[in-house]
Amino acid sequence: MDTVEQRIEKIEERNAKVEADKGWEGSLTRKALIAVFTYGVIGLFLEMIGVAKPWINAIVPTLGFILSTLTMPFFKKMWLKYYWLDKKRIL
Repeated sequence: MDTVEQRIEKIEERNAKVEADKGWEGSLTRKALIAVFTYGVIGLFLEMIGVAKPWINAIVPTLGFILSTLTMPFFKKMWLKYYWLDKKRIL
């Protein structure tokens, strides 16, 4: 059986991992990588199916992704304020 110190150490390690995962999820690096990959995949797809100016047209969905990531924190805050916290009060 684990000692209290070992259990606390495991909890702290888990918390550190959770915090790192949260940091990665909201990081600019992650968002930039997804935007680059989105642009590349869509550009290649549009080129393969013969769309005129595929690399220009691939900008549209990439910009859509970027705009959605910029607005998500606002909508998350609204959801937490008006939906989640109200539900927690009821419970």
